[in-house]
Amino acid sequence: QVQLVESGGGSVQPGGSLRLSCVASSTYTFNTFCAGWFRQAPGKQREEVGTIDMFGKAAYADSVKGRFTFSRVNANYTITLQMNNLKPEDTAMYYCAAGFLVDGWCVPSRFNFWGQGTQVTVSS
Repeated sequence: QVQLVESGGGSVQPGGSLRLSCVASSTYTFNTFCAGWFRQAPGKQREEVGTIDMFGKAAYADSVKGRFTFSRVNANYTITLQMNNLKPEDTAMYYCAAGFLVDGWCVPSRFNFWGQGTQVTVSS
């Protein structure tokens, strides 16, 4: 089993920055997991922000490329999401998720461990 706890959300003005953290607790070693961040705005479907594999290779949604950066420290069971140049459309609840490889691949649709979420609000 894996438990994920997010932190770091808050309110910022457009153009500001926030850093989200996700700390995992698990009986498995963290470097066996793919992980990712997702977000859901009110009235909208959940969308994938991006993923990071166990080697630290990240993939990002087009809407956040160049502004958001993932990182992970396997020894600390921690994943971070650095968000820069935030826009009002980034306002959402942000969720950390993780899952095992599927046939050697990170497959976000098969992530089966989720945190409770942390709210990010971008407004002037």
